[in-house]
Amino acid sequence: MSDRRVLMQRDNESGIARVTLANPERRNAYDPEMRRQLGAYLEELAYDDAIKVVLLRGEGGVFSAGADMNNAYSWYGDGTEAKESGETGAPTRRPSQRRRLLVDRQTFDFYHFFMGYPKATIAEVSGFALGGGFELALMADIAVVASDTLIGMPATRFLGPALGSLHLFFNRLGPVLARRLLLTGDAIEASEVAHLGVFTEVVDPATVESRAAWWAQKVSRMPADGIVMAKEAFRLVEQLQDYQGEEVLSYLFHAYGTNLRFEEGEFNFVKARAEYGAKKAFELRDAHFDVPESDI
Repeated sequence: MSDRRVLMQRDNESGIARVTLANPERRNAYDPEMRRQLGAYLEELAYDDAIKVVLLRGEGGVFSAGADMNNAYSWYGDGTEAKESGETGAPTRRPSQRRRLLVDRQTFDFYHFFMGYPKATIAEVSGFALGGGFELALMADIAVVASDTLIGMPATRFLGPALGSLHLFFNRLGPVLARRLLLTGDAIEASEVAHLGVFTEVVDPATVESRAAWWAQKVSRMPADGIVMAKEAFRLVEQLQDYQGEEVLSYLFHAYGTNLRFEEGEFNFVKARAEYGAKKAFELRDAHFDVPESDI
């Protein structure tokens, strides 16, 4: 049975398909099941010769808050839920590095597939584009982003900056902005980067949907084989210039870089979530990282 939190509509006449993240109560954050469904739809559309353009969007005026951190270890499967002893309340086991490497490799295979996708991709981005949602917006061929959208990688505040596709951040954002976002976990409004050309367009929030639809229609006029050949050429240039070794380094950085030892006074999100619950853990995270400029 398909996951109803991801929806797909295709229009063979126009050659445009729309894939919608439909988990608005969680700001369209996605868990492993949602990501698998998204990947299944993308693979189905990749083999559909009637489709030229895939428009990715989120329901309820929010693109995506990225991976759902309500249970940080759930991404690594049932084995990480086993108790270290038979006692009630015993701590869950940490995922082994072998499990981390396997799961992280599978995770990044999804993003690599999206980056090298054989159809034109349009991202209609509003509200929040955080974590994996931010990466998807950066990976899209054309991204139309509302000026007040919050973008960034706040998960670096839980697990350190060795997260995600580092090559992508440095190539798309530039080294200065990439370092700022990854070393601080800041979330900033898209309007702050409009002048950098990070996205195709940064527009008034009221026009995001119509502008994304216009771009989708415009690109759909191109010949389908021309689109895929152009995208393969783009991919080759990026691989030769910027992404050498990235397909291995990305999941290695993630698997090893997120298995951290926290020192006294450092914020441990996973521990706080287990003790207080996800909502309180997020509040504690924000309080820990709030450094008013007036205090400096």
